[in-house]
Amino acid sequence: MYNELKKIRIEGFRRLCEIEIEMRPLMVLIGANGAGKTSFLEAMSLLSASAAGTMNRTLNLLGGVSDLCTRGLIPDLTLSAEMNCPGYEPLEYQLKIEPSGQGYAIPLEILSQKREGDYAAPFKHIESTYNSIRYYDINERHLGKPDWEHNFLETSLSQVPKMFRQPEELRRTLSSTTQYHVLNVGRNAPVKLPQQMKPARLPGEDGEDLVPFLYNLRESDTNRYEAIEDTLKSAFPGFEKLLFPPSAAGMLSLTWKEKQFRDPIYIHQLSEGTLRFLWLVSLLQSPNLTTITMIDEPEVSLHPELLSLLADLMREASKRTQIIVATHSDRLIRFLEPHEVVVMDISEVGYAQMQWADTMQLDEWLKEYSLDDAWRMGQMGGRA
Repeated sequence: MYNELKKIRIEGFRRLCEIEIEMRPLMVLIGANGAGKTSFLEAMSLLSASAAGTMNRTLNLLGGVSDLCTRGLIPDLTLSAEMNCPGYEPLEYQLKIEPSGQGYAIPLEILSQKREGDYAAPFKHIESTYNSIRYYDINERHLGKPDWEHNFLETSLSQVPKMFRQPEELRRTLSSTTQYHVLNVGRNAPVKLPQQMKPARLPGEDGEDLVPFLYNLRESDTNRYEAIEDTLKSAFPGFEKLLFPPSAAGMLSLTWKEKQFRDPIYIHQLSEGTLRFLWLVSLLQSPNLTTITMIDEPEVSLHPELLSLLADLMREASKRTQIIVATHSDRLIRFLEPHEVVVMDISEVGYAQMQWADTMQLDEWLKEYSLDDAWRMGQMGGRA
């Protein structure tokens, strides 16, 4: 994938005191409560916001820089990313954020790229320290100050002109990150209500566009839509098809038709597990997934037999997006390979640790046991 992230480094973000992890197309985070899984997803969201120009708002939602720094032991936080660039050396991005009064400052931001040949120093696209902002000037062929108004509460990366191709690729990759939490299936949840008929590229973070997304997909991408229905038929043998009856002017509902019954089931009547699985299948089969897709606890309410299908869906979707999943489900791990699983643990001094399962000594264990057995028996760490 052209925009694939190669490596992430996080320093000083809550329990993530010093983490560096290789990024892969599918990475499923496992570990005990408090091991840092949610913190990793939030750090990725902050990195995305820094590229999208919404860092100030995201930091406020997360409680501010002071609350994020590692329990008073580290005075600032650093986020670093490395992105593959086919035909060129990887782009390397580093961002440091520190508390400043009631707000924050950006003491360091660098976007660089190693150069072929005898160059000792990397090429720098951006080099900023506090209020000294410098971009590489294509015409002058050196780092210079911007000739546009610069917002010092947002990163230089988020404000670099689009004419700078490689920084724009990194910005687009990082900013195109979507995080999905456990789907709300309460009585008045958006996913249970009639929805406006409109163009929808994704089913929505809270299922608010599930109905128009599926309807438009049926009309525009028959193969992809049929793949969703085929998956539902594999998961629920009685399932026949989805229908989209109008509920009011410009509004659509969704019904679930089963072979055994004459009348269909309306979406608000579906069980929690069925509704969540429908949403997950629609999300993972979408042809419009963002560059990075993060899903928190996808196993909630799902019958264990559905987890095999879910693992296959995530694996197939990882060809089109980098997927990061946080889970507590050992049953889901059963259907994954060691190279798809990251174990999060807590060190003796209380810091989070991350390790790919395929770097552990598991070969002999996996000759007799499944991956989830090895986890339950404590051979992988990540247990309370």
